[in-house]
Amino acid sequence: MGKMFDMLFRVYVDSMRFKEALEVFEYMKNGGFEIDDRSCMVYLLAMKRRKQYDSLVEFFEMMVESDVRITVYSMTMVIDGLCKVGEVSKARKLMDEMVSKGVKPNVYTYNTLLDACMKMPDFVALKEILLAMEKEGLDLDVTGYTLLIDGYCNIGNLKEVERLFREIEGKGIEPDVHLYTSMISGCSKLGNVKKAFSVFDEMVERGLVPNAHTYGALINCLCKAGQMQAAEVLLNEMQSKGIDIGPVIFNTMMDGYCKQGNIDEAWRLQKIMEGKGYESDVYVYNIIATGLCKLDRCEEAKTWLFSMVDRGVAPNEVAHTTLISIYSKEGNFVEAKRTLREMEAKGVKPNTATYNTLVDGYCKKGMMKEAYKLKNVMECKGLKPDLYTYTSLVHGECISGKVDDALKLFNEMPREGLVPNVVTYTAMISGLSKEGRSDEAFRLYDEMIEAGLTPDASAYSALVGSLHG
Repeated sequence: MGKMFDMLFRVYVDSMRFKEALEVFEYMKNGGFEIDDRSCMVYLLAMKRRKQYDSLVEFFEMMVESDVRITVYSMTMVIDGLCKVGEVSKARKLMDEMVSKGVKPNVYTYNTLLDACMKMPDFVALKEILLAMEKEGLDLDVTGYTLLIDGYCNIGNLKEVERLFREIEGKGIEPDVHLYTSMISGCSKLGNVKKAFSVFDEMVERGLVPNAHTYGALINCLCKAGQMQAAEVLLNEMQSKGIDIGPVIFNTMMDGYCKQGNIDEAWRLQKIMEGKGYESDVYVYNIIATGLCKLDRCEEAKTWLFSMVDRGVAPNEVAHTTLISIYSKEGNFVEAKRTLREMEAKGVKPNTATYNTLVDGYCKKGMMKEAYKLKNVMECKGLKPDLYTYTSLVHGECISGKVDDALKLFNEMPREGLVPNVVTYTAMISGLSKEGRSDEAFRLYDEMIEAGLTPDASAYSALVGSLHG
């Protein structure tokens, strides 16, 4: 009789009649019939596919209450569901509960949690999970290392990426295509082209076939290093091997050319990309507009961004920010503010960079009252002023001759968790030098050197000027 109900439960799940399936489950539970954990897995899988994570967790709780056998697979599936909705602490609590009931997590369970921690990121939880793995006698596998390297690359913790590289080599782990690709991405972030090619060659020697993502990571590395000819060679190699060149790789190449000021090559690639059936998206327009701005071809950049709207491509926060930046540099604050209002009206949220461009524009024109007003607007909207906000304000106060106000801002930065960079120090040194306060300027110069920063020519000339003032 139990088998018949079990079969009925599965049929209802397969037919997506979940309400009836749950009624059968309740009937079996109340009637004392044994409920097969494999049938329950079918229900859990159905909830996962439909991304109904609340229902997934609810049903798992019903399974636990009904003494259905819990396996590492059903537990991991629910942990994955909780992680997907950002409930990582709940996922960890659930794992601990199941461990106390004798269900042992496997490497895949831990990888699910590691992935969630890296995406948040939550390094305290990450450390605890790695310690728990060690305690269980489980080593990180290829997938685990891939997740960690990807995560640390995304947040720019290159020290940790290098440490993981050494650990992989030390343990003699044989990476797969995904891990090799992540390692090449890591080399790209580290700016180490030689190491990237060494990793790529090692991969090929081991008989592994690079995919589009692997080539993309290597091309990205070359583009960042400004080695566009080498990137073109890889692009041709991909074509000869029949590997599809997608929009991401085209965008990377276009960005590389724009950074070198070679807009014509970027436009050539755009035409090839569109010829392959890919439409130019907002990122293509942003890349080329930024390239034009770097060449001081701001009028062309504006026309280019307006043509994007004509072609039915909706500008994102980067496109709006670029326009605001152009107007701010021109001193056209009426248009800059209109663009900001228009952006918000369209539901595109301005970010810190958006406000920074306008703050910087005001500061360079000595319009400090407007700059501070905008800083307050930012804070009211929950956006924290960053290093660039403060650097602009410091520079602005120095231009206006209010060096003490600039110093006040400069000293406020560490309290806000911000570390001044070369530009901040140079602005401050220049401001003090112009006021003839050479002792304070030299003290800041020494502080800058101690912080491991390399002064630029303008810092030196400001200091020399202070001695002749």
